[in-house]
Amino acid sequence: MAQPRPSDVLEHVDEQDALITGEAVALQLRPTSFVLRAAGCAIDFFVYLFVAVGIIVLLFQAADSLRLDPALIGAVQIVSTVVALVVVPMVVELVSHGKSLGRLAIGARIVRDDGGSIGFRHAFIRALVGFVEIFSLLGGGAAIAGLLSSRSKRLGDMLAGTYSQHERVSGRPAPVFGVPYQLVEWSRTADVARLPDPLARRIAQFLAQSKDLLPESRRRLSVELANEASIYVSPLPTGADPELFLAAVSVIRRERELAALQQEQQILDRLRPALEGTPHHFPDRG
Repeated sequence: MAQPRPSDVLEHVDEQDALITGEAVALQLRPTSFVLRAAGCAIDFFVYLFVAVGIIVLLFQAADSLRLDPALIGAVQIVSTVVALVVVPMVVELVSHGKSLGRLAIGARIVRDDGGSIGFRHAFIRALVGFVEIFSLLGGGAAIAGLLSSRSKRLGDMLAGTYSQHERVSGRPAPVFGVPYQLVEWSRTADVARLPDPLARRIAQFLAQSKDLLPESRRRLSVELANEASIYVSPLPTGADPELFLAAVSVIRRERELAALQQEQQILDRLRPALEGTPHHFPDRG
């Protein structure tokens, strides 16, 4: 009997509804909330302000001892302020790949809108605009922009094409599920051994975060992944829901790999005396 085609197994979707890989990757990134961004920004504000005040105090002490011209002192004071509040934050972001003292405290990092690391242009724009919206306006401009943005972006982020990604995750153990009861009978004869590891990881990642996706995105992504996986699965279940099909494939692969590892360990345990022991009548020299 001929196997059913993937189109018979999975519900049909138009090509224009297919999700691109970039969207699947972007779903993994969590923007930092407004409250956490405000806390991190407050820490950075006082740190950089302390650096600026320290530089100015040292400048006045040096001016008194060297009796510098007041006009020169004013120029150096402006340059020092720009260095402390623009150059230093920019360099810190570049060296730490989007982090700072405040972001380390809240577990965040500045990334591009596509999730990549920021470069000089992004850090420069953020630092330059941040001098106005954070230090000159005491954070008022950044707060208003963050409240109006879905990703809590400030003006510097909007102009630079960046946002704050929350990297700190909870330590909750991942739940372990079995084969959906609708596919238990099918799972006893299903062959998923040819499923590539990268695709298996994408399926597992989707199943772990599917509850946090919008219904439309969840449906489209499940159909896309199910169609990809159906090429490597035999036989295909008839009339299976795409997400249940993915869950069953993932569980079957997990259980069979676990069984293979346990069998390998049992063989090694039986061979251990021969592998670690000494030949007959050969003294054990410790």
